[in-house]
Amino acid sequence: MTGGALGKVKELYEGHSDRAHRFRYGLLAFDVVTILFVIATSFTSHGPIVEIVDMIFGVCILADFAARLLIERNRLRFLIRPVTLADMVSIVSFLAPLAGEGLGFLRVVRTLRFLRTYHLMARLRQDIPFFRRYQDEFVAALNLLVFVFVMTGLVYATQHGRNPDIGNYADSLYFTVTALTTTGFGDITLQGSLGRLISVVVMIFGVTLFLRLAQVLFRPTKVRETCRSCGLSLHDRDAVHCKHCGALIHIETEGLE
Repeated sequence: MTGGALGKVKELYEGHSDRAHRFRYGLLAFDVVTILFVIATSFTSHGPIVEIVDMIFGVCILADFAARLLIERNRLRFLIRPVTLADMVSIVSFLAPLAGEGLGFLRVVRTLRFLRTYHLMARLRQDIPFFRRYQDEFVAALNLLVFVFVMTGLVYATQHGRNPDIGNYADSLYFTVTALTTTGFGDITLQGSLGRLISVVVMIFGVTLFLRLAQVLFRPTKVRETCRSCGLSLHDRDAVHCKHCGALIHIETEGLE
C-alpha cells in the first residue's frame, strides 16, 4: 500500500472529518447487523446461503483487521490486545464453519471499544443531546449488554451440540440472565469444568456490572462541566461552586424545571 493510500485509511480510522465520523458510525452499524445475523441464524439450520453470508462477514472483518494493523504504530502491542484477539476469533468463526457461529458474538467487544474511543465519544456527545445528558448511564448499560452478549456467545459455543439443554441462542441467553441475576432456576445447567467456570464468571462479573448500572441510574443527576481549577468533571445541575475545591463554575442551564 502506498503512503497516500495508507494516509487515507489512517484518516478514516483516526481522523476528525465528517467522512471519518460517518465511516466509524458505519462500522458500528456493521457490528449491530452482524450480531443480529448471528442471533437469527442460531434458530435455523445452516444452509449454503448462511455459509455464504458468513464468508462475506468474515472477509469484511478481515479487511477491517488488516487496515487497523497497517496503520498501527506498535503492531506487537496491537496483536496482544484482548479486543484484537476477539477479532481474530471472529474471523475464524465466520470463515471456518467448524469454529461455530456462536463465537461470532465476541465481536460485540469491538462495539465497546468504538464507544470508548475519545473521538467517537466526543462525536456522540455533540450529535445526540440525549447521549450527552445520560452518557454515564448509557455506557454502564452498554457494558452490561456487551457482557451478556459475550457470555451468551461463549455458552452457546461451548455447550451447543454437547448439552441437550442448550438448543439455540435463546437457551444460552436464558441461562446467562438467570445466572447473572443469581435466580438460578436450575432447569438449565452447564456441563463440565468449563461450564462451571463460565457460570462463576457470569455471576461474579455480571452482578458487578449490574450494580454499576443501578448506581448510575439511581444516583442524583449530574452534569459534565470540568472545573478549571481542580479538573472535577461531574457536578450537581444547580451547582455554583465546585464541591472539590470551591472554585466558581459556570454551568449552562435552561432555567428551572
